[in-house]
Amino acid sequence: MTKKLVALTLSTALVALAAPTFAQNQGDWTVGVGVGYLDPKSDNGTLAGFDAEVDADTSAIFTVEYFVRDNLGVELLAATPFSHEVTLGGSVDAGSVKHLPPTLSLNYHFPTNSVWKPYVGAGINYTIFFDESSPLGDLEVDDSVGVAVQAGLDYMVSENGAVRLNVRWFDIDSDVELDGNDIGTAEIDPWLVGISYVHRF
Repeated sequence: MTKKLVALTLSTALVALAAPTFAQNQGDWTVGVGVGYLDPKSDNGTLAGFDAEVDADTSAIFTVEYFVRDNLGVELLAATPFSHEVTLGGSVDAGSVKHLPPTLSLNYHFPTNSVWKPYVGAGINYTIFFDESSPLGDLEVDDSVGVAVQAGLDYMVSENGAVRLNVRWFDIDSDVELDGNDIGTAEIDPWLVGISYVHRF
């Protein structure tokens, strides 16, 4: 039994050592394509004296990252528009809005000797709101600038390709106007859970 256990342990170690590595070297580029689920926090502030609620949405996400040093990359996140319904007081339809979340981050990828590659990152998010509509009047949501942080894990599926799971948090607070009057600040602060395929060039 002991011999079998030793043999199994050695064979597992050899497989891990023989596995291709997804090294992040200075000068490398990666491009990622996937899907992200954006979920705003539960309490989205007060608008026109009512508690506001912004619903979740799913959209395509894209990343481009350039490694300025070994294991240290500058990444740009982009996406197709996210669309959200806004509810006041739990039942009043206040309208809908779309947004784009371009985010620039500095990521550190932990060097490992396995197919699993964790990383963390932090940066700046600029949220662009557009296509606002409301049955209550002329709705306008201001753009937002805030901090963004993330953590992720790459699982290498080939020498240059990996499946990535990551979680991001954005600080998004936007002033809202209705018919030109300030009605409060939407505190969205969402989490983005994404899964992507990432390819190194």
